[in-house]
Amino acid sequence: MNKADTAFILAAAGLVLLMTPGLALFYAGMVRRKNVLATILQSLILISLVSIEWVYLGYSMSFGPDVGGFIGDLSWFALNGVTNAPSPDYATTIPQTVFMIYQCMFAIITPALITGAFAERVRFVPFLVFSLLWAILVYNPVCHWIWGKGGWLGNLGVLDFAGGLVVHATCGAAALAGVLVLGSRKGYGKSSFMPHNLPMTMIGTGLLWFGWFGFNGGSALAADEIAATAFVATHLGGMAGMMMWVVMEWLTRKKATTLGAASGDIAGLATITPTAGFVGPNSAIIIGCIAGVVCYLAVNAKSKLGLDDSLDVVGIHGVGGIVGTICLGFFASTAVNPGGVDGLFFGNASQVGKQIFGVVVVSVYAFVISWILFKVIHGTMGMRLPEDAEVEGMDSTEHSETAYNN
Repeated sequence: MNKADTAFILAAAGLVLLMTPGLALFYAGMVRRKNVLATILQSLILISLVSIEWVYLGYSMSFGPDVGGFIGDLSWFALNGVTNAPSPDYATTIPQTVFMIYQCMFAIITPALITGAFAERVRFVPFLVFSLLWAILVYNPVCHWIWGKGGWLGNLGVLDFAGGLVVHATCGAAALAGVLVLGSRKGYGKSSFMPHNLPMTMIGTGLLWFGWFGFNGGSALAADEIAATAFVATHLGGMAGMMMWVVMEWLTRKKATTLGAASGDIAGLATITPTAGFVGPNSAIIIGCIAGVVCYLAVNAKSKLGLDDSLDVVGIHGVGGIVGTICLGFFASTAVNPGGVDGLFFGNASQVGKQIFGVVVVSVYAFVISWILFKVIHGTMGMRLPEDAEVEGMDSTEHSETAYNN
């Protein structure tokens, strides 16, 4: 047991939890004022819902004793046997309870990220049903495949340091499925959908950036040199993504925007996430720059494709997570992390193929299961808001509240 490692991961868990209310503000500032409280609640309520699921099912399914490489068994149901002694399989210098609660914070924010895709048009109760089933059927299995002891993708050599596949690719695939099943907001392409409070979005950006140091740095699971590597790479990837997004705006529109800067930062952070503990500073900057360009182009392509991904979950998180996961196959270096691998640029071309395989498997699985969930829940419960309720706004019709009195 190492007290420094324990304190570090406890602090990192708090930082990752902070990301969920940060995400709530980030998203809420971009919707119209009649939907701001409903948008915030969609993120905050998942702190409760997913934490309960994690205690009784999620942790055991994700990290419990392996069943055929595909899922953990339920022997840790209700945290049975999860004690303050270190686990022999995970984070061996900290209490298993600390590892459990740290991973819980990842499970919380992942379905919260999806909410940006169908913002302003989904009923609250069907949303809760979807989120719970999605955590059980998508997040938990994919988490086990890659991070669980015995997981089949991890055994094949697919790497994901802090969630490019487990978090960002899964939520991006689910977001795309949701947009296709639920359709566009009323008036999309004809009416204005301008953000109602960009200062709120910028505050959310700051909280997300701050929390991301726990997200990536804490994924070293020890207060060591790998945590330092991930911390530095996280900052450099985020700042490079911001810079390149603003450059792209200037080149294409001759204007730089605050929303663009925020979007570029989150794109850079999402893209560096799978590689953060495996790459050096210069590689992190290059990956961030790639994110700024590719995610900018992806977000701008949605209008041409007629997809109403309200808050750009697919273009930023989905594309960012996929690009970062593939970049790991090029930029990873054992000189940076002896416990990792060398990528193509350091003499190991095979890692690129492994990373692409992981991207295809995870993305297809997450999309198909998410599409089925959206179809079934929408068909049985009516996930989409009635048209008159959508016009009036979710704050009033779903929650009988208003964010602003004038």
